[in-house]
Amino acid sequence: MTTNLETQKRKPYKGIAMEGIVAKQYDRVQKHMIEQYKAWAKLASDSIPLNGSVLEVAPGPGYLSIEIAKLGNYSITGLDISKTFVKIAQSKAEKAGVKVDFRQGDAANMPFEAESFDFIVCTSAFKNFPEPVRVLDEMFRVLKAGAKALIDDMNKDTPTCKLNNFVDQMHLNRFDSYFTKTTFKSLAKSAYTKTQIQELVAQSKFKRCEIIDEDIGFEIWLKKA
Repeated sequence: MTTNLETQKRKPYKGIAMEGIVAKQYDRVQKHMIEQYKAWAKLASDSIPLNGSVLEVAPGPGYLSIEIAKLGNYSITGLDISKTFVKIAQSKAEKAGVKVDFRQGDAANMPFEAESFDFIVCTSAFKNFPEPVRVLDEMFRVLKAGAKALIDDMNKDTPTCKLNNFVDQMHLNRFDSYFTKTTFKSLAKSAYTKTQIQELVAQSKFKRCEIIDEDIGFEIWLKKA
C-alpha cells in the first residue's frame, strides 16, 4: 500500500484524465459496443463460481459489470480512477435494475482486503496503467487462491488499417468514427505486444499467463496458484 504523499506525487493513469466531457464522449461511443460487452460478460461468467465475488478493474461507464450482473447472482465491484465514470456507471446500473458497487480508486493501490474476489476482469484499460506490474500484483493480492483474472486489451502489433476496419464495423456517425479512430491510433502507442505482456506478467506475482489472440487484441488469462 502507498502512503498519502506517494499517492499525491504519482499519476495513476497515462494520457488525459477521463473526466467530464471526455468521459461522456467515450461513453457515447461505447454504447455501440454493447454486443462486445455481452460477449465479454458471458466469457467472464463461465469462470465465476455460483454467488461469486467479481472485481472489474477500470470499468469506465460500467457496461461490462452491468452485463455480468444480468447473468447471475454475483457480488460485483467496479473500481475506476475516474469520478465521472463512477457516476455514469452508478446511474446506468440503477436504470438497468442491477446491483454493482462502483467506486473511485487506484488500480495500483486497491482499497480491498487480500483474497477478496473470485474473479477479476479488466478490459481495454491495462495499457493505460503507468505501473502495470504493480497493478498485476494488486490483482494477485485481492484475488482468492486458485481464482482467475482476465485482461483483454489491444495488441500493439495490430496494423492501423485493421483498427480502422474494426471501428468501421461499429457504424458510428462521422464525428464519432473520426474520434474513435484517432483515439485507437493514440492508444496503440501505449499498448503492448504479446512478448511484452509475457515479460510484465513474469515480473509480477502471477509469473505466467495464457494469451489468446483476438481481432485487434488478445485475452490474457491469469491464475493465482
